[in-house]
Amino acid sequence: MEKRWVIQDPGDPHIVNKLSETLSIDKVLARLLVQRGVISFPEAKDFFRPSLDSLHDPFLIKDMDKAILRIDQAIEKGERIMIYGDYDVDGTTAVALTYAFLSDFYTNIDFYIPDRYKEGYGISLDGIDYAKETDVKLIIALDCGIKALNQINYAREKGIDFIICDHHRPGELLPDAVAVIDPKRNDCPYPYKELSGCGLGFKLAQAYYQKNRLPFKDLEKFLDLVAVSIAADIVPVTGENRILSYFGLQRLNFDPRPGFESILFYSNVIRKSQSCDKTVFTREITIGDAVFLIGPRINAAGRIESGNAAVELLLCERMGETHILSQNINNNNTERRSLDTEITRQALEMIELEPELKNSKSTVLYNPEWHKGVIGIVASRLTESYYRPTVILTESNGVITGSARSVKDFDVYDAIDACSEYLDHFGGHKYAAGLSLKPENLDKFRMAFEETVANTITDNMLIPEVEIDAELKLSQITPKFFRILRQFAPHGPGNMSPVFLTRGVIDKNSARVVGRKHLKMIVSHPDEPGKSFNAIAFQQAHQFEAVSWGKYFDIVYQIEENEWNGTRTLQLNVKDIKTYL
Repeated sequence: MEKRWVIQDPGDPHIVNKLSETLSIDKVLARLLVQRGVISFPEAKDFFRPSLDSLHDPFLIKDMDKAILRIDQAIEKGERIMIYGDYDVDGTTAVALTYAFLSDFYTNIDFYIPDRYKEGYGISLDGIDYAKETDVKLIIALDCGIKALNQINYAREKGIDFIICDHHRPGELLPDAVAVIDPKRNDCPYPYKELSGCGLGFKLAQAYYQKNRLPFKDLEKFLDLVAVSIAADIVPVTGENRILSYFGLQRLNFDPRPGFESILFYSNVIRKSQSCDKTVFTREITIGDAVFLIGPRINAAGRIESGNAAVELLLCERMGETHILSQNINNNNTERRSLDTEITRQALEMIELEPELKNSKSTVLYNPEWHKGVIGIVASRLTESYYRPTVILTESNGVITGSARSVKDFDVYDAIDACSEYLDHFGGHKYAAGLSLKPENLDKFRMAFEETVANTITDNMLIPEVEIDAELKLSQITPKFFRILRQFAPHGPGNMSPVFLTRGVIDKNSARVVGRKHLKMIVSHPDEPGKSFNAIAFQQAHQFEAVSWGKYFDIVYQIEENEWNGTRTLQLNVKDIKTYL
């Protein structure tokens, strides 16, 4: 699939030059900083040296004072508190964090993760009934609840109060809860709007500690949970999220909770130190590991069995037990991979066999037999294959439920909202959403969604885009350059790993296909004969003929460190190649 190369605005050259001189760094690095909103020495210092002291006052969040007051009252009266959360990574980490911080000084608590198949997403009536049966007086909901108007009213009728901590977009009306903590509320003055659900759980804990004059340092043990939630929920890694990710990754690398340590053991990135019993990772654990190694395994628990297993793993402090729990979750993940591979194959076949669907601006597919736990993953895979807004639907308990994914710059939440007359429920973000509808409304929704997308999406949005931060000469890639570049991490939306463009390179007669799908090269530039780099282009074996035999081509790439047999070298991870005619 052809991709558009878009070079980002270089920023004000005066500011770039001044920052380069002030920091004594390459102008390309200064440009990267300016593109990320860093334009002065103090801002650069904060960027390169994040500090937990820079976190905002949690009481700036609307209703936080009400939430803490109600928690204090519940503890003072000895009331039973339930921690309720979604079954995905963000929800389960949020529940684990909130349950753990309250457990440090209060025991009359429980947690509840709804069953994906029986109850579906969000706050369920079954969950409220269970709370009533177990004499719960206060439910703290995390990563869900912002649209649960009827459920909150139902709970109030049963004498149960709710505190909602959600980061999804609210509807026109807010639930009638004791406190509704959501930075995306129109009336919330909190300066940072992009916290994850687990991040909001951390702010709740921070507020409680602040109100009760407890040491903030005791909260740092929860930062690994927050970092994993930020990575897996794909929220922006900017502002507070970058600070929380930075220190959360430190925790994950040097003092991980037993649950994460066990997950990483089954991901083959752990070895035991020869000199002591301390766990040693085979390499640095990054945001990418949280996304691709930890996140899928935690998610697999809720997709295949129950999200409760993920929370139990994250709360468990005994390594022997965590290995048993992790092995089961790893098995869930293996089953999940098998399911999503097969369903993706079926979905792609459906598109290929239906010309009208193949030529549509959107994809809406339904099969009542598809496994509900993996349709979100399948939606992502189809978006990668056809690069257009995609909704994958299945049936559960007589109701059609689905997951939507989008492409860059297209707001799939707004598109679904435009079709809401055919839906029972929906919620989510700009690029990902969930929905449910009655079977009789399926065709109406499909047609309305296609019409909405066709009328609002642009042709450019339907072509995958490679965002390029800057053009670079190979000679500029030095150990010092890379040492500073590494400090731009942790990466994620809003602070992606920088992508560079170098034009007119050649392969030094080394191009070869590896693993049948990938291309390895040694690239150099004719004007810089003494400078060359190993390069790997994943999934681009089809470019072999185009780059071999001394032909010139342009590459966009990220710079990374490769370790082989104890030796570390810089390597170019090539994202795309364009050849000359």
